[in-house]
Amino acid sequence: MSRILIIGAGGVGNVVAKKCAQHPEVFQEIVLASRTRTKCDAIAAEIEQLYNVTVRTAEVDADSVPQLVVLLNAIKPQLVINVALPYQDLAIMDACLECGVNYLDTANYEPPDSAHFEYSWQWAYQDKFRDKGLMAVLGCGFDPGVTNIFCAWAQKHHYDSIETIDILDCNAGDHGHPFATNFNPEINIREVTQIVRHWRDGRWIETPPILDDRCVHFSFDYPEAGPRESYLLYHEEMESLVRHIRGLKRIRFWMTFGQAYLTHLKVLENVGMTRIDAVDYEGHKIIPLRFLKALLPDPGSLGTNYTGKAVIGCVFDGVKDGRRSRKYIYNVCDHAEAFREVQAQAVSYTTGVPAMIGAMMMLTGEWRGAGVYNVEQLDPDRFMDCLNRYGLPWQVVDFAGRLPD
Repeated sequence: MSRILIIGAGGVGNVVAKKCAQHPEVFQEIVLASRTRTKCDAIAAEIEQLYNVTVRTAEVDADSVPQLVVLLNAIKPQLVINVALPYQDLAIMDACLECGVNYLDTANYEPPDSAHFEYSWQWAYQDKFRDKGLMAVLGCGFDPGVTNIFCAWAQKHHYDSIETIDILDCNAGDHGHPFATNFNPEINIREVTQIVRHWRDGRWIETPPILDDRCVHFSFDYPEAGPRESYLLYHEEMESLVRHIRGLKRIRFWMTFGQAYLTHLKVLENVGMTRIDAVDYEGHKIIPLRFLKALLPDPGSLGTNYTGKAVIGCVFDGVKDGRRSRKYIYNVCDHAEAFREVQAQAVSYTTGVPAMIGAMMMLTGEWRGAGVYNVEQLDPDRFMDCLNRYGLPWQVVDFAGRLPD
């Protein structure tokens, strides 16, 4: 009998739990755990009503390896799906190693005291997982995750070598709030305020953050969303893709931002509300960004009135049989349709569905191995089929548009 433990009961955890519950032939027992058990209980109650599936719940501090070990030993899952905070990745991986449990996450580790994320900390676990015969799959959301799968599938079926990749992430939705983030505000704001990097000719090139007047941006015409201003941003999947895509000379990541979002964020940064170091306030130490997070709407609550679509994909330029080929692979996800199915907005949906599919691949043995893997190292074909079947259908078209040099 397959038994999984999902850690994290935010917007993505809600989607993962519900999508897993839709497939009891694979996910025969589901346990959902979080620091706040009442959040887990609320999701479990919805699942019972929607699918007549019982989800067990538990309380755990995912920063605490001893607590995690106690929970894992009590539950004895075949797999942990980590959709908690990126700060907690290493603690959860340590607990999985101690208890002999396979591991999957959707975002790479980030230290809490530095707005800096990279795979080196998790790649360092390669020998530990391999020696124990365990599998750890990193970054199995949408970006990272599906974008990596798109790259692996394009490399397998459409290219002898891929010279350039442009990952384009557009949220053309409207949640009705003056300012809100589509996933954890603390993680989101740390991500978008850092120095930008992209890969070109064997090295990382730095450019100014998106709030700087000198930042790099252009207008891209997205399917079903139309022209949207797209800003060059650093994103973690580029770090692994430069290792695994043959012939890659350049890779960039672009994300759309509306002017209202940028204006709010610039003001917040100017007054110090995006700081991640502690400040004194009436005799207490507080971290301004965490205080701001407490004031902003919960991303899991945004889906109620969300309209519009998210469009995410990859543009490839490479060579097949001696001829140049440009392809665009993308998905369009509707916020309202996602909410009707699993009571979540599209950003949570596009992260949670791939996590469920990756877990399915591991439990059925279609993805197997010992060690630490990024998803583009694994066979993409079945995963691509499952995207079409389970809510994230994709298109592949010849690309004739223009991108910045």
